[in-house]
Amino acid sequence: MGVEDLGDKVVLTSSNSTATILKYGATIISWEIEGVEQLWLSEGAKLDGSKPVRGGIPLVFPVFGKSNETGFENLPQHGFARNSTWEFLGQTTENPPTVQFALSPEQANEEIYSKWDNGDNDFTLFLTIQLNNDNLTTSIEVTNSDSIKSWKFNWLFHTYLKINEIEDTLVNNLPGELCYDQIIAETYKESHPAIDFHQELDRIYQNVSTDKIIQVIELGKVVHNVQRENLPDIVVWNPWIEKSSNMGDFQPKDGYHKMVCIEPGHVNDFVELKPGQSWSAKQIIYKGDVIKLQSI
Repeated sequence: MGVEDLGDKVVLTSSNSTATILKYGATIISWEIEGVEQLWLSEGAKLDGSKPVRGGIPLVFPVFGKSNETGFENLPQHGFARNSTWEFLGQTTENPPTVQFALSPEQANEEIYSKWDNGDNDFTLFLTIQLNNDNLTTSIEVTNSDSIKSWKFNWLFHTYLKINEIEDTLVNNLPGELCYDQIIAETYKESHPAIDFHQELDRIYQNVSTDKIIQVIELGKVVHNVQRENLPDIVVWNPWIEKSSNMGDFQPKDGYHKMVCIEPGHVNDFVELKPGQSWSAKQIIYKGDVIKLQSI
């Protein structure tokens, strides 16, 4: 078990698993258990800092989609956390191996950061990544470091999970939840007992109890479990054929068969922090477990 700093990336190793974090975006680009990859990474992903990584677990801050909200109208979708090179603070615990990264205005992508309000929001982000034999935990703490000014933000773990075949895949524990469907631009309550995939799907499930575990099920077997702390919203996304073909860094073009995004976040509305205040949240992805049906 240990932690290795390779310059542009950091590798965590436990007795049977590894995780690789690119310092650009503090993006986890690989998580293997007994040599089997758990995350989907595009073969066309740019790992040289030239653009955000397509795949793995990119970080979304301070805005999720395009927003007309005052202070966010000039920001591109998903903000600047995934476009910035984070500071590696080092290892915090040996067993389980745990590391921490930080981002503040000094490290932020200046071009994009300058479009958030007037480019004067003082913030500090601390990302903690912990690797266990059967789970991966990512924790975020957001602090308003300003002494005078309040500001608002979204947060999202844009998690790409690897699967064998999307058409054999279901996502459970979301029936009855309020959902905004970004494909048809409508809000409704989810009526299906489980989400299946036969076309492009892009939905934001809003204010889902964090007691609910979101499970990815393939041919009747649970392949991924996603737990959340203080992350009330869940984006479920698969680009399918047309959108995949229009993304230059999405490779191979039929790669949508092998991935599903389950993205815990706080994106339906904004979190507001007053000077000196902090907000924290956590995502835990783990293997195994039986199918658990949790009602609303």
